[in-house]
Amino acid sequence: MTLSDEPAADDSPDQTGVAAAHPHRMRLFWFTIAIAVAVILVDQLTKLWAVTTLSLDSATPVIGDFIRFQLIYNSGAAFSMGTNSTWVFTIIAAAAVIVISWYAWRVESKLWMLALGLLLGGAATHLGDRLFRPPSFGEGHVVDFIAYGNFFIGNVADIILFCGAVMLVILAFTGVRMRQADGS
Repeated sequence: MTLSDEPAADDSPDQTGVAAAHPHRMRLFWFTIAIAVAVILVDQLTKLWAVTTLSLDSATPVIGDFIRFQLIYNSGAAFSMGTNSTWVFTIIAAAAVIVISWYAWRVESKLWMLALGLLLGGAATHLGDRLFRPPSFGEGHVVDFIAYGNFFIGNVADIILFCGAVMLVILAFTGVRMRQADGS
């Protein structure tokens, strides 16, 4: 039995004709939430470290100039695109959290659970930054501090989001199903 082949609980309808709840699916949902919470904690703790340790006007080499710590407050998206559209990114992050949560509620595969947990945590921590960081509610700037050469500056959540997205693509292309074949 592989990680994604675990059988689901009985899916037979109860007296009302509604399919019974899946204990296996519920466990996977709560594991997805636990992964997301761990992502949020790690990301926020590293951002706290960056804000209290780094300064805006300097860079600290980690691997020469290829990887360095450099604090910025990003009001836009990746590569600082859309810096005047912070509310748009807040809405996109909120929608992502809702959609990923909806899929996480239905997941029956441990591999999909892991990928969705990574994405949910990354999206939720970015949403939290947009909602609660200065300059104002819904227009908060994301703390970025990991500079990759002169390409872009990101954070731990960006790395985790990338890993989760790559994992989803691999799962989809290798035919690993999110749910059992009967479509329940």
